[in-house]
Amino acid sequence: MHSSIEDFEMPNEEQVHLAAESFRLLADPTRIKVLWALLQGESSVACLAELAGAAPTAVSQHLAKLRLAGLVKGRREGTFVYYSAADHHVRRLLDQALFHADHLDRDLPDQSAASPSPH
Repeated sequence: MHSSIEDFEMPNEEQVHLAAESFRLLADPTRIKVLWALLQGESSVACLAELAGAAPTAVSQHLAKLRLAGLVKGRREGTFVYYSAADHHVRRLLDQALFHADHLDRDLPDQSAASPSPH
């Protein structure tokens, strides 16, 4: 069946593994809140904890995992570390996930031509 589709290709094993790891790390509401906040601009752990409604130690642990996965980056300034989203791919990933969630939540029809805007 798929062999009849012109230019059909499956992603390679490394791509599949890395994508699955990113989705696994995003499968946490606190991490989604933290990433969304970081898409608005650079922030410290204390500020992110307040925005996400979580303890700073928990947010710090979440950030460490997100950093290892390449979803966030940190910049040290004196004794503080300021975090930001790693790149524009993180925004697109979250935009799509939240857009999809909004459609599920409100039972909206699929509008493939519409641009994602979760809010």
